[in-house]
Amino acid sequence: MSAAVAAPAVLATCRQGSVEVTAARGATAHVVRISVTNGSGRACVVDRIPTVTFGDLDGAAQPVPPSESAPYRLAAGGSAYAAVRTLDPAADENRTVSSLTVAADPSHYGEEFTAASLGSPRGIRVWEPVTTLWQPTRAKADAALAAATR
Repeated sequence: MSAAVAAPAVLATCRQGSVEVTAARGATAHVVRISVTNGSGRACVVDRIPTVTFGDLDGAAQPVPPSESAPYRLAAGGSAYAAVRTLDPAADENRTVSSLTVAADPSHYGEEFTAASLGSPRGIRVWEPVTTLWQPTRAKADAALAAATR
């Protein structure tokens, strides 16, 4: 006689109102550290690729390494971290925007952060921006960005 094995429960996408998204300047002017915290009492999922957009520019930061969307589990009260590089150091061109928006999941509107709040009062310079996938720690997010942008 064999015992039935329960299938893993499918977690719901985190509601926008139940997550807190933050952004702060990273180690350089062209790096932003972002985080998402699940404020609900239940585990839920966000997309493993943070959605980061820049002012009125089209498009979003591209994931490094290149990746497809997939769920990323956030425990109740848990956090995840990512690092965003706004400007490719080799870029000959750039655009300057007054804000960036971070969403934990593409179904969310996201939170807007002004350039001044990110330590860039003259604006955020952008060209070929990239983001890491959500990581369990800030250190892992920083390391993933460093490894992907060498």
